[in-house]
Amino acid sequence: MAETSQAGAPEAPGSTVRRLVRAADRAVLSTSLARDGLAGWPYGSLVLVATDHDLSPLLLISQLADHTRNIAREPRVSLLYDGTVGAVDPLTGARVSLLGRVARDDRAGPRARFLARHPSAERYAGFGDFHLYRVAIEAAHLVAGFGRIHWLDAAELAPPAVPEALVVAEPDIVAHMNQDHADALDAYAHGLLGRAGTGWRMTGIDAEGCDLRRAGEIARVDFPAPIGDPEAARAMLVRLVKQARAALAGGAG
Repeated sequence: MAETSQAGAPEAPGSTVRRLVRAADRAVLSTSLARDGLAGWPYGSLVLVATDHDLSPLLLISQLADHTRNIAREPRVSLLYDGTVGAVDPLTGARVSLLGRVARDDRAGPRARFLARHPSAERYAGFGDFHLYRVAIEAAHLVAGFGRIHWLDAAELAPPAVPEALVVAEPDIVAHMNQDHADALDAYAHGLLGRAGTGWRMTGIDAEGCDLRRAGEIARVDFPAPIGDPEAARAMLVRLVKQARAALAGGAG
């Protein structure tokens, strides 16, 4: 997780949170137990997460699970995102707790976004007890290393914009990149992110970046500047593939 902006200045806390959250595919969900004899106790569970365009976390969870029963009684939850994996000293890495209220979201768009992020969930997504839930963020607590500790409200976390034209075009952009530009996706992974292997696929694109997946490995390409529509997305993706290929050519030399 980078902690500086493109210009080298310290990254704004809200930007750090968005980068961390959008790069993650799992989090610890904390709910208040509804179970007899343990009611009110905090309960943490590992969940798969996706992120909508406005940064709202998306969860596909079963009504049979304890955490789903818990939120039926108390919708206030917390999600802990851990960006410290691989750090020599984990306490220097970034992590954030998002606080919000969770509710069912039966719209097709967010559901498609979750399933693109987690293709294995297709196996059970159609079961009658599974439903998509959205967390409406109200606050966040960011620890991004020693001395970088911030409480932020929802306004400080919001992305610069949620371009409706890009939201609508996302499925077509993703399908086009996966069908016609697989080589570009591998170039992003290799040249921009230092990842190995071939067969990388795009799972989503938003105003601030795009998400890649290869088997069980995920990666995030952050854009140097936000985009606002499909044409800007195309220009950005072309620009980045040129950068990626130049980086690979330089490394080969």
